[in-house]
Amino acid sequence: QVQLVESGGGLVQTGGSLRLSCAASGRTARNYFMGWFRQAPGKEREFVAAISGSGKMTYYASSVKGRFTISRDNAKNTVFLQMESLKPEDTAVYYCAARNSPTPYSGTYPRALTEYDTWGQGTQLTVSS
Repeated sequence: QVQLVESGGGLVQTGGSLRLSCAASGRTARNYFMGWFRQAPGKEREFVAAISGSGKMTYYASSVKGRFTISRDNAKNTVFLQMESLKPEDTAVYYCAARNSPTPYSGTYPRALTEYDTWGQGTQLTVSS
């Protein structure tokens, strides 16, 4: 079993920056995709970014492309989400997710909630205007 623990959330002003971390423990699957999702109040959880097992391939939602950067340190079993130029609409609970097996996914990369096996508890980001 893989366990994921997010950290780094908080309150930041519009235009500010923040970095989220996701530490994986247990039977970590270093070869598989990991992703970040977010859920704003009253909205469905949505895809934010994904990174391949090697870290060489990254994918982003159009709403964050150019502002957010996903990365991973496999030696430390940690995935990061660097967020720049934050906007009030980025306010949400951010969740880290991991795939634990090579099950097929639709498209070029896994972006559906059902394509991830393990989820963290989430960390709150609030961007004030």
